[in-house]
Amino acid sequence: MKLRKVMVAVAAVALTVGMASCKDDTAKGSENDAKMMEIATQFVDHTVIPTYSSLAKASQELVEALETLQSSRTDANAKAAAEVFLEARAYWEKSEAFLFGAASDFGIDPHIDSWPLDEDRFNYLMASDSMMNILSGEDADVAAGESLGATLLGFHGIEYILFEEGQPKSASKISDKEMIYAVAVAGDLRNCCYQLEVSWAGDKAPKDHIELLEDLEWNYTVGGGNFSYGENMKNAGKAGSVYLNPTNALVSIVQGSIDIADEVGTSKIGKPHTGTSDEDIHYIESPYSWNSITDFANNIRSIQNVYMGGIEGQRDNSKSLYAFLQETNPDLASRVRLAIEKAIDEIAGEANGMKFPFVNNRTDASAGEAMDACAEVSSILEEVITAIESL
Repeated sequence: MKLRKVMVAVAAVALTVGMASCKDDTAKGSENDAKMMEIATQFVDHTVIPTYSSLAKASQELVEALETLQSSRTDANAKAAAEVFLEARAYWEKSEAFLFGAASDFGIDPHIDSWPLDEDRFNYLMASDSMMNILSGEDADVAAGESLGATLLGFHGIEYILFEEGQPKSASKISDKEMIYAVAVAGDLRNCCYQLEVSWAGDKAPKDHIELLEDLEWNYTVGGGNFSYGENMKNAGKAGSVYLNPTNALVSIVQGSIDIADEVGTSKIGKPHTGTSDEDIHYIESPYSWNSITDFANNIRSIQNVYMGGIEGQRDNSKSLYAFLQETNPDLASRVRLAIEKAIDEIAGEANGMKFPFVNNRTDASAGEAMDACAEVSSILEEVITAIESL
């Protein structure tokens, strides 16, 4: 009888401890979910939206600068257009850690950032009076987007017109037909940048940007539904969001950074550095402006903005992946931060960076070192996903 009483007492204690443990786990899970949603909200509002808003603004300024150059062909105007191009280019490259979402769903990335430029098709285009008439007519931006194809569209087509050997072209070297082409392609680029901005910012985007997309009948919501991409992420785990829970949202954010770190190392740098085929040798991003190294570094800076809790001027480390990991795995948190900083230094550091310009130094050993640094970022971010999923 005494034995039975003891066993019942032990069972009661075990049940009480189990219930307490379950409550603790639930509370901890809720706390982690809340922190993850803070990170996701900070990511949307202070990394994605301001980057795309700046890109949208710069893309419109590029159209205006090219129109000015078209009407007044001076070296000063050519230089001004080149400077605006590089500004827009920087915002785009700093967005590539979050190519998932609108940039992927609407095919914007390949549409505005494919390379190398197909120079044979470009020369054919310049010789086609019928196509040039279309590109100089009403709705030339729409015509360009619908008819030219990725290898003639976007940043690198405009770069080809504005730059030569790393410097802005003399205005006298840019023909009337090339200006018609550049203005049309820039208009299509602007439209795509507006789509990125509105897709994430929703009704918080400028009204005229929304109206342009509606005139074009371009979608800017998730699956054609009610959520913008920003709302979709900030409502993770709720009805209507494609993210099943906050963990799912956070993993998607980290995976975006993994993807661009891998692309920079293995593709953007790796293909020209290690390749021997003509295709690999000429697979060099931004070869006309000699902006390749800056592009690569800005790609890694996009990861840094994601990880550290926002773009410069809007960063809040307390709502960052870095701070979240510091609480749960401080060693990993620091290793990620240092790996990102090292990759930026190996690409564009004054002492340790890649040999400039990459287009003329693709086989230099410094490119291989930059590749290794990018691989380290990609690998360590895989550890971050494991850590997040284990919580």
